[in-house]
Amino acid sequence: MNKPVQIDESWKLRLSAEFEQPYFDALRQFVRGEYARGAVYPPAKQIFRAFDECPFDAVEVVILGQDPYHGRGQANGLCFAVGRDIPPPPSLQNIFKEIESDLGRPASRDPDLSRWARQGVLLLNATLTVRDSAAGSHQGKGWERFTDAAVQALSREREGIVFLLWGNYARQKGAGVDRSRHLVLESAHPSPLSARGFFGCRHFSKANGYLVAQGRTPIDW
Repeated sequence: MNKPVQIDESWKLRLSAEFEQPYFDALRQFVRGEYARGAVYPPAKQIFRAFDECPFDAVEVVILGQDPYHGRGQANGLCFAVGRDIPPPPSLQNIFKEIESDLGRPASRDPDLSRWARQGVLLLNATLTVRDSAAGSHQGKGWERFTDAAVQALSREREGIVFLLWGNYARQKGAGVDRSRHLVLESAHPSPLSARGFFGCRHFSKANGYLVAQGRTPIDW
């Protein structure tokens, strides 16, 4: 991460105060050191991709993840997504299965998910970087505070966003979202360990129904 932080201007406006905080300077130094020492994911130019692909005023739906994938070539800056030439991980496969069951039609199996981001789906991990083969290695370094600030800005300044909270971690991160201004849908995580509680949640049709009821464009999942 080089100074100044390169991030979409609409987000820079809302998060500029975070960039000036001592915790973010320490985070910046830590992340820079990690990239210098070895393999870290996603590629540095994709750290803020979720924000760049989905400007603040374009956000219609928020999906919260935890960590980037820690396998070589997987993480691409969007939660749950991987590069187009990478087989979809189990959680993403289960997401596609639920979409097809919920909407009653085949879903695109493109694992990149940038098509969602371009429609206003913010695919935000709580932690934006991770060391190769070391899940959770960049947790507790400041990313969580930064992404909390992003979620809080959306909750405070926008209205009518759909927040999809899958699993206990996402539920905790989204606990402060103003339910009087936004639709919050919760379920189990799509991981194979908990997918039984994810299947049948129908979050994709519910999200679209909410958007349509407000006169907005549904997401083409």
